[in-house]
Amino acid sequence: MIKLVSSDKNTAMKKLIPVIIFSFMLASCGTEEIPLVFDRENTSDKYEMPAMPALEELPVVETLPDPLQFENGKAVKRYSQWERRRAEILAQLQHYEVGFKPQTARECVEAKMSGDTLKVSVTDNGETLTMRCLITYPEGEGPFPAIIGIGMGAGSLPRHIFEERGIAMISFPFWEVMSHTQKRGEEPLNRLYPDQTEIGSYAAWPWGVSRLIDALEILGEESRIDVAHLAISGCSFAGKMALWSGAMDERIALTIAQEPGGGGAAAWRVSETLGNVETLGRTNYSWFKESMRVFSEENVSRLPMDHHELCALVAPRALLVFGNPDYEWLADESGYVSCVAARKVWEHFGIEDRMGYSFIDGHFHCMLPESQWPELEAFVDRFLLGKDVPTDVTVAHIFEDVDVEKWINW
Repeated sequence: MIKLVSSDKNTAMKKLIPVIIFSFMLASCGTEEIPLVFDRENTSDKYEMPAMPALEELPVVETLPDPLQFENGKAVKRYSQWERRRAEILAQLQHYEVGFKPQTARECVEAKMSGDTLKVSVTDNGETLTMRCLITYPEGEGPFPAIIGIGMGAGSLPRHIFEERGIAMISFPFWEVMSHTQKRGEEPLNRLYPDQTEIGSYAAWPWGVSRLIDALEILGEESRIDVAHLAISGCSFAGKMALWSGAMDERIALTIAQEPGGGGAAAWRVSETLGNVETLGRTNYSWFKESMRVFSEENVSRLPMDHHELCALVAPRALLVFGNPDYEWLADESGYVSCVAARKVWEHFGIEDRMGYSFIDGHFHCMLPESQWPELEAFVDRFLLGKDVPTDVTVAHIFEDVDVEKWINW
């Protein structure tokens, strides 16, 4: 046995102290594993809704609200707290903007393959709604990762990027749920839920996407789709639809919002200070609750949340936003500010490379230029195919002089 003299003991203890402190930190804080995707539609549904004050009771907040601060003023310090904060934001967005996405039990959903068409039938309250979703399969047996395209198999993205990678493409026929300019009370979804005619399309369409995913899960191997690797994409109004769907269903691993504009990634507060853009008062109200109008113009600063928080709802999963500054109506300066603000949530959890944005001009609306293909390919390769590729995408040279800090004081 070797004995330590006093000086040896002091030296040994000095060497041990950092180890002891580090070990204590690990034991106290733990190492939080942050998932890339979930096997539930909404992991936040177990929390009670926060209070929903009326317009006149809400404070004026000129800057973008802090997504990492609970309604009680406390900070979100750890990833394990995000689930509850996410529940608050989701409830506010539904209450004040689009209405609550209808809740449908799994036993109400039936799924059947007819050739390459997935037939999804939802029966509730004695009525049935049916969606017919065409699936374009790669060669082979599968199961294949897949992208859900709004209206078309890949949305408005280049199909070859998915074809070359063996990724299936699933078309989402949104019109079979609710038309582009809904007539309240007369839409297919209204037959199932006649007491929710106040909801906007951006609550209805994500409901349809979720029932499509239910159907894939019900079919299992028969669908030949890998439900753990699903993406969704659309452009313009469908870009908003993709973003709202990705925010509301945590089974979507990758959300790609192409030119979503106002009502999508753009922050209402910022858009109100710009020119001829889609503001809260100038949007299509068939997509939202009619009651949202009370927050137009000067009242926009009373919203308890904004659309950087809609983007943040996708966290910790992957989000990629494409912009097109040539089209003023899209309010891409606002979209840029919103993306910078939203990305701070991913940064807070040390996973900022799961959220990217790219604002590039010089191309037509909903026509992704070749200069943005590598950014799309990187996100697809990593989050649908599991490849170890860099996805740190923050491209917005056109907005380098924008004062972002004016809007973000947290």
